[in-house]
Amino acid sequence: MNKKLLIVDDDSNIRLLYQHELKTEGYHITAVESGEKAIELLSTDTFHLIILDIEMPELSGLELITDLKEIAPQSLIIINSAYSTYKADFKSWLADAYLVKSSDLQPLKNEIKNLLKEIHA
Repeated sequence: MNKKLLIVDDDSNIRLLYQHELKTEGYHITAVESGEKAIELLSTDTFHLIILDIEMPELSGLELITDLKEIAPQSLIIINSAYSTYKADFKSWLADAYLVKSSDLQPLKNEIKNLLKEIHA
């Protein structure tokens, strides 16, 4: 079974890039542009892993992460931010991994594989 990943990022270029790159890795990808859309989607669907941006309008990734842990406790979470400074925020510690965005997607792909190898579904 293909693992289902949810990308939550307000940058459409990032969403498109990640969708393309991660689909070629064999994952089923859904991408949304806001925390509100992620919450709405998670009320009807489940995901093995969520890739979460921090700086988004309305609801930041750090605000969203506590909600995600409540409504999707089975989902692994990777915070994927352009900023490393948020690593010091205790809410970021709720994530299973924290990566700084890079033009090299290999670290993200590696982290996804490492986290998902624990899931037997």
